[in-house]
Amino acid sequence: QVQLVESGGGLVQAGGSLRLSCAASGRTDSTVTMGWFRQAPGKEREFVTAIGWSGRYTNYADSVKGRFTISRDNAKSTVYLQMNSLKPEDTAVYYCAARNGFTTVQRMGIMSLYDYWGLGTQVTVSS
Repeated sequence: QVQLVESGGGLVQAGGSLRLSCAASGRTDSTVTMGWFRQAPGKEREFVTAIGWSGRYTNYADSVKGRFTISRDNAKSTVYLQMNSLKPEDTAVYYCAARNGFTTVQRMGIMSLYDYWGLGTQVTVSS
């Protein structure tokens, strides 16, 4: 089993930055592919970004490309989401997810492929 705990959320003004962290514990060798998803009030959960084990392969939703950066530190079993130039439409609960296995970059955004999920952290961007 893997436990994922997100942190770093909060309230920020539009144009500001936040850095989210997701710490994994338990069988961290099962966190091969790591992803961030988000869910805004009244909307479905959507893919934000994901990263493979080596950190070499990443995928981003079009809405965050050029503003968000995902990275990971396997020695610390932690994945990060640096969010810059935040917009009010980025307001959501952000969830960390882990997949026990590799997948193609094109399939990183498929929610059902992920085996473990955190409880989420709230990000609120004020205008």
